[in-house]
Amino acid sequence: MSDLILCERDGDVTTITLNRPEIGNRVSDPMATQLADMIDAAAKESRLILIKGAGEEFCLGREAMGQREPNTEAYVLRGKTDAIFNCYDAFRRSKVPVIGLVQGRAIGFGCALAALCDMTIASEKARFQLPEMAHHIMPTIAMSALVDRVPRKALMYLVYSTAEIDAHQALSFGLVSNVVPSNKLEAAVNHLVDAMKKCPLPALMAVKEYARFAYAMDTQAANDFAKNLHATINSSSAMRP
Repeated sequence: MSDLILCERDGDVTTITLNRPEIGNRVSDPMATQLADMIDAAAKESRLILIKGAGEEFCLGREAMGQREPNTEAYVLRGKTDAIFNCYDAFRRSKVPVIGLVQGRAIGFGCALAALCDMTIASEKARFQLPEMAHHIMPTIAMSALVDRVPRKALMYLVYSTAEIDAHQALSFGLVSNVVPSNKLEAAVNHLVDAMKKCPLPALMAVKEYARFAYAMDTQAANDFAKNLHATINSSSAMRP
């Protein structure tokens, strides 16, 4: 399975590539486990993690999309989703930022991965979709990846309509961070990476930590958390010129 997901490290930047271009980089459950493990490992030794797909598509979803096992007990079925939820959680628990590069379609699980990245740079050719309802699949698993990423009305539209949206609409939904011409995607990401390499590592990680927790706090708690992080990080020797 090692060739199905590639992991390369260049200095303190790790690039993880879904490497099944012949089937649109669809991800099996074992691959989802491997992806989570790669993110966990990279977060310990890198300052940035890049996620991308080989070929023309980012990720067309899970390998098992639309397949059903007959008479599966609910308890067993619930256990089978653990690999997916753990993969989602790996993006959130990473102490360093995760940047997604979306050059083509991001469908179902692929749309969830694009949303889970802390920043997602999309090509103008990128397309996004949550098609589960069209396959008679109730999509709360995919929704859980987007619930803290996009507004409620945008999420409900994606789920109920099953419409494929373009990159600019995904930007308006908050699903992606920026949209660039397809021939400038790599350059745009490299420019962002260069800027983030100049950030002191404690600040880089603290911004991710704050974003991870503050949105779930009330205003006063978020303010107190900000004060504590500000004092702790800005007093670090790594922050001095």
